[in-house]
Amino acid sequence: MYGKAFAPEYQGELRTALGVNSSYEDVRAAADRSVETAAGPLERARAALALAEANRRLGRVREAGDAWRGSYRSARTAGHTGAMAWALWSGGTLARQGGSLRLARRLLGHAVTLAAESDDRLAHGYALAGLAETGRIQGDYAAVAALHEELLEQGRAHGEPRHMVWAMSGIAQMHRNTGDLAKALELFEESVRVATEADDARGRAWSLRGVADVLSVRGEPDRALALLSEAEGICRAMDLASALAYNHKMRANVLYREGRYEAARDTYASTLAEFRTLHEPRGVALCRLGLVKSRFRLGCGRRATLAELEVLEADFTRIGLRHAREMVVAFRAETTRGAMRSEHREAA
Repeated sequence: MYGKAFAPEYQGELRTALGVNSSYEDVRAAADRSVETAAGPLERARAALALAEANRRLGRVREAGDAWRGSYRSARTAGHTGAMAWALWSGGTLARQGGSLRLARRLLGHAVTLAAESDDRLAHGYALAGLAETGRIQGDYAAVAALHEELLEQGRAHGEPRHMVWAMSGIAQMHRNTGDLAKALELFEESVRVATEADDARGRAWSLRGVADVLSVRGEPDRALALLSEAEGICRAMDLASALAYNHKMRANVLYREGRYEAARDTYASTLAEFRTLHEPRGVALCRLGLVKSRFRLGCGRRATLAELEVLEADFTRIGLRHAREMVVAFRAETTRGAMRSEHREAA
């Protein structure tokens, strides 16, 4: 059993003032005031943590970086290892969002160690979850699948729906990427149900995106687009800038799979601008891949397409996105096969 979702990253006086579904503009404003009025370094560390998370979700990368570092410094001054762990968790999550996956793993690893030393179970769980998600994004499924399952069991054991939603979504994404669509859909839909019952709007938005993705792959674009519209409304209400951009990228994916290449191209292009504003290299690279594929379907030459794919493959390798690199390799093979068939017909 589990209760309503809560946000353990809002601590001190902010714990009662803010909730899991608070608008991030509201969180930012409240946290900023708390930083200014903090009575001591521990209170300042906690307020700065909330400020870092609000700015990160709003896509304010520089401000988020300043805030988590300030949180860590204040926590160190206070001698509070648990607060130091939370700050490093925030910094590691920001690094992952910005495509610095090695830095993310290093910061999150330090967060795990400090959280264990402080016996802060929630900080330890969030840091482990961050490590697992970083590995999943990199495509290192063998290394993190067991950790996802462990975190899901911890969430169930302690009645923590946000952990359950996060873990189920991560496991579902791995099943989706390895071709088990039925299992992926089952887990994404269960994640939607848990998030809904726990009143976790953010978790519901991300889970709806996952359901839409699988439905689209299975040939149900209208249902997929309707779910994405519902999730978009949640993202806008909560000021979830990054989640909104990924929602728009998924809409472009759905349009592409349906063969609506002009609409897909335009949506990828507008979403690319969103990701650049948010300074999210991973989202930028994924949108660029979508643009290359859409333009090829609309008649872009094979030579230009292959040149762009070569650049993208290098970018995905640099960032450490194994699954995305595999998508580049697969599409390049598809374009090459098409050219070989064309040459064969001409020779015949």
